[in-house]
Amino acid sequence: MTSLVHGDLAAGVATVTLDSPPNRNALSVRLLADLSDRLRWALAQPEARVIVLTGTGNVFCSGADLKEQKASGAAVTASFPDVLTLIWESPKPVVCRLNGTARAGGLGLVAACDFAIAPLTASFAFSEVRLGVVPAMISVPVLRRVEPRAAAEYFLTGEVFDAARAAEIGLLSRAVPEDELDATVAHYADLLIKGGPEALAVTKRMVREVPALSFEEGLRRMTELSAERFTSEEGQEGIAAFREKRPPKWAAR
Repeated sequence: MTSLVHGDLAAGVATVTLDSPPNRNALSVRLLADLSDRLRWALAQPEARVIVLTGTGNVFCSGADLKEQKASGAAVTASFPDVLTLIWESPKPVVCRLNGTARAGGLGLVAACDFAIAPLTASFAFSEVRLGVVPAMISVPVLRRVEPRAAAEYFLTGEVFDAARAAEIGLLSRAVPEDELDATVAHYADLLIKGGPEALAVTKRMVREVPALSFEEGLRRMTELSAERFTSEEGQEGIAAFREKRPPKWAAR
C-alpha cells in the first residue's frame, strides 16, 4: 500500500510531506498513521537537525476526512492528539512549509509547529462551527499561538482569512510571495542548524514553560538552567568555538 506521507533527509533537514492530493491531504486514518510513522522516523535520525512539514498539491491540509468519517461512523482523528504531541514536543525544531490553503484540523498541524511559513496566496478558516462541530483538539496548540480576540473571531464565525492576517494574529511566522517560499524555509533551516541540538531542545521547552511561572520562580529556575548550560559539554564547545573563531562541531553539515 502506497504511503500517504513521505520522508526525505538531506543536509541536516528531514522533510515530511503529506501526499494525498485527491482528498486535499485530509486527515484520514491512513494519513495520520503514516504521518506519525514519518515523524518518528525524522526524530530518530541523528543527522536530522530540523524537520520541515509540508504537502503536495494546492492544499496543505483540509482537516478531517469527512467522507471517511461518514462511512465509518467513528472519529477518524482519534490518533490526532498523538501526532500533535509529537510535533509540539519534538526536541528538533519543526518548520511548517505550507504549500497552500489550510482548513480546520490542518491548522492544528500549523500551530503545533515552531515556525510556519505560507505563501500570500494561501487562505485559512476554522470551519468547524459551520458543520455543527467545534475546533476542540486543535484549540490546544492554536490558543497558544493566536491572539485571544482573533481566536474568538475566527473560531466563532468560520470566516476565511488570508495569509497576511494569519501572520498578524500569530498563526504564521511569515507570509511571503509564493516564489520566496522555499528560500524563506531554507533560511530558517540554515539558522536553526547553527544552534546546538541540546540548546535548541531546552530552549523550546523554556519558551513554553517560563510564561506560566511566577517571576520569582522563573528567575530561580532559569538561573539554575543558565549555569547548567554554560557548564555543559555542548556549551563549553560553543564557547571554545567562538573564542577560536571556528564553527562548533554540531554546525558541520
